[in-house]
Amino acid sequence: MNEQIAVGSTRELPGDPEMPTVQEQLIVFARELGELYRMERSRSAELQTVLESLQETYLATMKSLATVIEAKDQTTRGHLDRTVSYGLALARRIEPTLAESPTLGYGFFLHDIGKVGIPEHILCKAGPLSVDEWTVMRNHPIIGAQIVAPIAFLSGAVDLIRHHHERFDGSGYPDGLAGEGIPLAARIFAVADSFDAMTSDRPYRGAIGLEPALEEIRAGSGTQFDPEVVGVFVGMVEQDPPEDEELAHALRHAG
Repeated sequence: MNEQIAVGSTRELPGDPEMPTVQEQLIVFARELGELYRMERSRSAELQTVLESLQETYLATMKSLATVIEAKDQTTRGHLDRTVSYGLALARRIEPTLAESPTLGYGFFLHDIGKVGIPEHILCKAGPLSVDEWTVMRNHPIIGAQIVAPIAFLSGAVDLIRHHHERFDGSGYPDGLAGEGIPLAARIFAVADSFDAMTSDRPYRGAIGLEPALEEIRAGSGTQFDPEVVGVFVGMVEQDPPEDEELAHALRHAG
């Protein structure tokens, strides 16, 4: 007669003889998964390190090119560093989230990278450019955008580089954009770039000084420059003392 087990009995059923083997296999599988996960994390970290190294190398190359362009004209020495200081300080006051992106600083520094495609006799000409020479020179934002566009991590800088010579009234180049149709980063940079140009010696004229430069910036509000950006910039420059050290250092040159 088959042995019956009463309901509620505490007697244990015979164990499954395959259970220990299944448990061991699951444990081994879990360990293997854990090891694969650790290996993948390590590989991802290595790939990320390589990617960051490549980015740094490429940026260093681009910055070297930008510096070479600047060095061709001794009177513009320091222009890149100063405009980056003005531009970032201004962006922090207008749109803090924009200023947090490293791409913004890259765009400011590389804004004239397209000048590598401009003939040296035009780029380094001591006097005013002729109409034909200006036609060639005005291609540099397009060339710069073409140089930077294929680089994925610099994609956010392309519009700034292409449009930093647009004017608020639509009379700028290369695309004749107007008002808020001009990317905000380009509107910010236009003011910073023009201010530094006016407060620096150039082959065709001397620096005009801080106060006259601010008057020129105000005069360009609504035509060359975004009025909101002008208002914030003037307030930033007139603040005494400046909020950050880099801005203060740049303004000592302007003053």
